[in-house]
Amino acid sequence: MRARDTIPTARTASLCQKSFKEVLIILLNGKYVSAVTEGRGENLLFLHGYLSCKESFYYQIKYFSRYFKVTAPDFLGFGKSSPIDRPFSVGDYSKWLSLFVKKCGLENAHIVAHSFGARVAFKYLSERETDSKLVITGGAGLVKERSQRYIRRVKAYRRVKKLFPKFAERHFGSEEYRSLPPLMKESYKLIVNEDLRSCVSKIKNKTLLIYGKDDVVTPADEEGRIFSSLLENGRLEVIDGGHFCFSEHPDEFNGKVFNFLTEK
Repeated sequence: MRARDTIPTARTASLCQKSFKEVLIILLNGKYVSAVTEGRGENLLFLHGYLSCKESFYYQIKYFSRYFKVTAPDFLGFGKSSPIDRPFSVGDYSKWLSLFVKKCGLENAHIVAHSFGARVAFKYLSERETDSKLVITGGAGLVKERSQRYIRRVKAYRRVKKLFPKFAERHFGSEEYRSLPPLMKESYKLIVNEDLRSCVSKIKNKTLLIYGKDDVVTPADEEGRIFSSLLENGRLEVIDGGHFCFSEHPDEFNGKVFNFLTEK
């Protein structure tokens, strides 16, 4: 994940201002979880991206709730859910998801996951076998080879931080990273520095990967191609749009996902 590019687009950020008629507030291990649930039928679970929220799937929730029972939570630390009280890794979020799934009776839910949400879904499904289907869009989870420029910048940051810590925090790192409070910064580092290839290779679920052709955060010919090759039952499709192609082109995205979820 190229951190500097993962801040939601203006269009997606505006979706996070939308509201739903029924929002559940669930108490889970002493933390409040805000979640939307709409519709009837098979369970369909949506997992949002980093610095995003459940409302980013507004067009998907409204569409798929006509055919499925849709559930979309805010991860801890995001949206209207409680903040984290310690740095969370991908594994911690996976354990949290397991508790949420059990609490809501979603053990066999199909999953649609975006970006960071895909990281959590990969970890979660690598540790269990279900008959559910998985949809990944703009999925992250690779730690790529660092460029020399990146390595030099990290070394410079560490030197400056020893002498001028406040200056270092304001001037180094991505815009996304600098916007985070201290605890979230530690969590962020745990998340983006874990490579999930070994987890992806364990997943047996039928998986559809949908990437935007203009996605420069998780390019289709990098993350999309690699994850597709690792998945036993995965296929890759590329559509118009960028990292948030599901909200930029919802009709095309929803149609592909609906066909995938309903095919035998």
